[in-house]
Amino acid sequence: MSGAKAVLRCCMALLLIAVAGSARAELRLHGLFSDHMVLQRDMPLRVWGSAAPGEAVQLVFRGQSLRTRADARGRWEMRLKPEPAGGPDILRVSGASQQVLLQDLLVGEVWLCSGQSNMEWSLINASDGPADVAAAADPLLRHIKIAHRASLQPIDDITPTAWQASSPATAGEFSAVAWHFARRLRRELGVPVGLINASWGGSHLETWMSRQAIAGQKDLRGWLPQLPATNQEFSARDRAAKLGQMRRWQGEAAPADLVSAWADPAYDDRHWKSLLVPGAWESQGLAGFDGQVWYRKTIKLTAAQAQQAAMLHLGKVDDCDETHVNGVKVGGFCGWDQQRRYMLPAGLLVAGSNLIAVRVRDDGGGGGLHGAAAAVKLQLGDSEIGLAGNWQARIEAPLLKDAPDFNDLPTLLFNGMLNPLVGYGMRGLLWYQGESNVPRAAQYGQIFPAFIGDLRQRWGQGSFPFYFVQLAAFLPLKDNRLSGSPWAELREAQRLTLAVPDTGMVVATDIGDAGDIHPRNKFAVGQRLAGLALRQLYGQPNLTAEGPTLQRVLRKADRIELQFANVGKGLQARGLPLLGFTIADASQVFLPAQASIVDDRVIVSHPQLRHPQAVRFGWVDNPQESNLFNSADLPAAPFRTDSWQLVTQGASFQPPVP
Repeated sequence: MSGAKAVLRCCMALLLIAVAGSARAELRLHGLFSDHMVLQRDMPLRVWGSAAPGEAVQLVFRGQSLRTRADARGRWEMRLKPEPAGGPDILRVSGASQQVLLQDLLVGEVWLCSGQSNMEWSLINASDGPADVAAAADPLLRHIKIAHRASLQPIDDITPTAWQASSPATAGEFSAVAWHFARRLRRELGVPVGLINASWGGSHLETWMSRQAIAGQKDLRGWLPQLPATNQEFSARDRAAKLGQMRRWQGEAAPADLVSAWADPAYDDRHWKSLLVPGAWESQGLAGFDGQVWYRKTIKLTAAQAQQAAMLHLGKVDDCDETHVNGVKVGGFCGWDQQRRYMLPAGLLVAGSNLIAVRVRDDGGGGGLHGAAAAVKLQLGDSEIGLAGNWQARIEAPLLKDAPDFNDLPTLLFNGMLNPLVGYGMRGLLWYQGESNVPRAAQYGQIFPAFIGDLRQRWGQGSFPFYFVQLAAFLPLKDNRLSGSPWAELREAQRLTLAVPDTGMVVATDIGDAGDIHPRNKFAVGQRLAGLALRQLYGQPNLTAEGPTLQRVLRKADRIELQFANVGKGLQARGLPLLGFTIADASQVFLPAQASIVDDRVIVSHPQLRHPQAVRFGWVDNPQESNLFNSADLPAAPFRTDSWQLVTQGASFQPPVP
């Protein structure tokens, strides 16, 4: 090699190294920091990012000028002194050869909003959503949606994400609960409000908890040594578990060419297993199974029935269906909470045997045909044939994963969605979650306070306000039972968490929907959360922001008297008579009670009970008929005066992947 060529190659190598180093050393802010963001007023503000190791970094904001150097890993952070509400402003970060300029920044009140689908529920899909969106123009109300991310290891950053000012073009996708909360604060306080929306529908509390919070729970810490460290390790375990589960349930997977015949009425399915419809397959021997399962049911029709106009009702399918009748595809789509109704073409049904075949794909959580038994039917003119019951079933294939879904293991959403936000200045946290934890409600009473305490320790802002929404009424009223209720026990776990300092709870039992776990009245929820904040934080101590709260229990010979606080100008029954109270003696058998209001007390009795021992209020899955309110039209939370055994006692989180 000539000397000139050697020099040229050396120069090119140095250039490539410099370019690569420059790419690695790009000056940047954490992904939360962008144009239009909102910073928390009146508290020190952490600003952080990355640069080349050792690079000098300068931060300028509202006349404050700070300097630091990136550490050996290229990380830097600085803390601004507290600033009052206002804006818009510019934040400038400069390095050795680069500058980042963020514009249109506001300083005001920042709230982190998290939980599952009722927090994530978008404004456009809430009650009066289109009208609210059309009137949503407010440049001082801003929102950022944190992208869904599940991670086996804690991550420190997010993909750069844009903050958006509320407008008819943007607000439709904002969290409806959070937007209504912020709207009231904007009206009452007159300062900018920023919302950080880190929520994921269907999520369990355990996936939002850190490894350290899990370690503090005796019922959960045993999972920690079993957590896979990498996606590859998880994938191998997932594959082994699901294939083993399938073999135990039915044997080996069927060849692809055989699967194609499963919609054919001529196919013989007598060797198949059976599954009950409606009902999730997780409770029928396929716990934690995700993938494709076929259902088949044969019904017999007369010639007259076959000639009538027909509509097939399958209830709800979790998550996707592909539905065939007599070998002809008649419909199918994805949506776990959507009713399936398919009009059948004339001439498709025949006298004699008719086959209904449904290919169901479940991508996570529950799987199968679910909902009300009465919703699974074949409608023929003015008559109908019920289809609930056992269907023949066979697994086509499990859904094998390259990486975990958000509920597969504890810690995944803390790692991927909360940990990156830790340390961002905020006023407090709004939380709407719990529906996914109902089957283990008793345990929720232990882990929910631990979750709150862990987040507060990590943020380093002391006991920041933590406000949460008690679960709304749900499930058919006719299915309510007085012998025990997992939904009531989850609400109780939430109510008892009020013993944690600087927490608050709003009650939503009066705005639920028996047929929909997502009540659309997000306005009331947001308004009530804002009422808590205004009373506890923002200088309105005389505002009535909570419903009647049980204060004292007096047991008399033949009755129990309950004294309440937070009655406003008095207790009232929304409609007469006063409903929702049950009473029991030492037998622990609860009976519907007679209840009446006297001043700030409720007198509860039953003519058959001479020595009552305990009262419960709203202690059913759906307490929508429980009608004790105060003068501010806020409902009393469900409660019990006993400490008897819970029906969910001992139930604990069971990750679907070992």
